Amino acid sequence: MTTTQQLARPGSRTRTMSPRRRARLSRAIQYAVLLVVVAVVAIAADWERIGASLFNPTVARDMLPSLGQAMGNTIVYTIAAFAVGLSLGIVLALMKLSSVRVYRWIATVYIEFFRGIPALLVVLTVGFAVPIAFDVRISSLTAKVAIGLGMVSAAYIAETLRAGIQAVPKGQIEAARSLGMSHARTLAVVVIPQAFRIVLPPMTNEVILLTKDTSLVFLLGMTAAQYDLTKIGREALTSATGGLTGLFVVGACYLCLTIPLGLLARWLENRTGKARRA
Repeated sequence: MTTTQQLARPGSRTRTMSPRRRARLSRAIQYAVLLVVVAVVAIAADWERIGASLFNPTVARDMLPSLGQAMGNTIVYTIAAFAVGLSLGIVLALMKLSSVRVYRWIATVYIEFFRGIPALLVVLTVGFAVPIAFDVRISSLTAKVAIGLGMVSAAYIAETLRAGIQAVPKGQIEAARSLGMSHARTLAVVVIPQAFRIVLPPMTNEVILLTKDTSLVFLLGMTAAQYDLTKIGREALTSATGGLTGLFVVGACYLCLTIPLGLLARWLENRTGKARRA
């Protein structure tokens, strides 16, 4: 019997791989490729040199006394910048939703401008260009950081709050107005508190971004008491025996600050999702 006749026989089946089996085979191939890559890297890397550069216990021990104050300064800079960004962001969000066209234009121009330029330029402008141009002296480093990073953060916070305000059910606004509340009181008592509950997860992410943006502070010049984490890492990097251990330690400190915030944002997001489904 020829091959053509065998294929033409009734009841004969062509074996095909099921989608589930194909997916398993694809995952197995990916895992195998990943293991090969990891093995190649492990064999080719100079682990002794990497350990001496990244995990120098002497350098890390020398950094410990200054890390506590540097982490405290980083937290202070973050809180100050967030306070300015939140205050200005609320105003910009309300202006963006205003019925007055001029207010909407001003808010739109501000938001698009500060979302489109690097935070580094704003920090340097506040720290050096503004004092020269307007003959003003900002003596407090915290104030410089709060204004510079806060102005950038306000653009993102404004858009987040605007989305939160628009997500508040219209029925609750109409119910508040039917009770005799003014437009301003409705915003303050009903709309804005609910909008904050809605935007808590993305707002937490903004705090994480601000925490990392405080790494730009060292460009403004600071005393030893004002050092942030990035400045500590830079000092260790430029030392004779520092290597990359300083950057590794500082990165670990930033993770100690940002990972709990990320977990908080995820918890708030899950909680908000459950509340909406309920």
